[in-house]
Amino acid sequence: MRTARAVDELRLALAPARRAGQRIGLVPTMGALHDGHLSLIGRARGECDVVVVSLFVNPSQFDELADLERYPRSERRDAELAAAAGADILFAPAVEEVYPSGFATAVEVIGLSDRLEGTVRGAEHFRGVCTVVAKLLGMAQPDVAYFGQKDAQQLAVIRRMAVDLNLPVRIQSCPTVREPDGLAMSSRNARLSAEQRERALALSQALQAAARGAADGERDAEALIASARETLLAHGVEPEYVELVDPETFVASEQLQREALLVLAARVGETRLIDNALLRASSPTPPSPTPSQPHPRKAIA
Repeated sequence: MRTARAVDELRLALAPARRAGQRIGLVPTMGALHDGHLSLIGRARGECDVVVVSLFVNPSQFDELADLERYPRSERRDAELAAAAGADILFAPAVEEVYPSGFATAVEVIGLSDRLEGTVRGAEHFRGVCTVVAKLLGMAQPDVAYFGQKDAQQLAVIRRMAVDLNLPVRIQSCPTVREPDGLAMSSRNARLSAEQRERALALSQALQAAARGAADGERDAEALIASARETLLAHGVEPEYVELVDPETFVASEQLQREALLVLAARVGETRLIDNALLRASSPTPPSPTPSQPHPRKAIA
C-alpha cells in the first residue's frame, strides 16, 4: 500500500488507473479504524479497481475542542489495518494540506443540517463535514465514495450535497457493523468504562423495542418513540433526542407508513453515542440492529 500526504502525490498515484479507465473507490475516515471502517474498505475492494482510504482528523467538524484533542490517533496501526483490508493508497494529509493559508470556502446543506445533530452540535459541525468531504472528493475524484449507515444524518447530508453540486460520484451507504451484543461500532466506544459499556447497550435495545412495536402493528410515531425512550431511561441513559424521521429529508414523521428511520443520541458518561434503525410498516419481524458480519480480513502480525 502506498501512502500519499499531498494532493499532487495522490493524483500522481491515481493517474495510471484513471488513464486505464479503472474504477476508483474512496473510503473517507478520521482514523481509529475498527471493523465498521474495514467493512467499508472491503466493500470498496470488491467493487473497485483501486481503493483509496483517507485518514484525516477534521478539526472543523468538532464542536468541542476537548473532543478533538481526545480523538485517538495511530497512523501506523490504521495503515496496517487498511492495507490488510484491501486499500491500495492511504491518503494522510496534514491540516495545512487540506486547509492551506488563506482558505476561505465552506460548503453547507441548508435544512438537513439544521436539525437533530445540527441542533445539538451546532451548524459548524455539518458545515465542517460537507467542506472536508467535498475537498476529499475533489482531491481523489473517485467514482464511488463509501460511508456507514450509523452516521445516518451525515450520510443524508453528503448525498444531498453531491446531488446539488452535480458531483460525478456515487455515494454508497453500507450497513452498520455491530459488536456481538448489538452495540454499534464507533471509535468513541474505547472511551467507555466497563460499566458504561454495559449501559451503552441501551441504545441498540431501544431501537429493538421500537422495531418490535412496528412489527406488531404500531404506526404512531409518538408511541414508537416512547418505547425507545423508556428503554433508554430504564437503563439509566438520558437521551438527547429520539425521533422518527424520513430517511432522506430527516423531517419528523407522525406516522410510520412505509418506512422511517428511528434516530437517537445519548451521552453515556462523557461519551456521546448515536445510533439508528430503519423501521418498516410491512416488516414481518423486527428489523432489529443485530450484529452484521464484519468483512473478513487477513490477520495482522
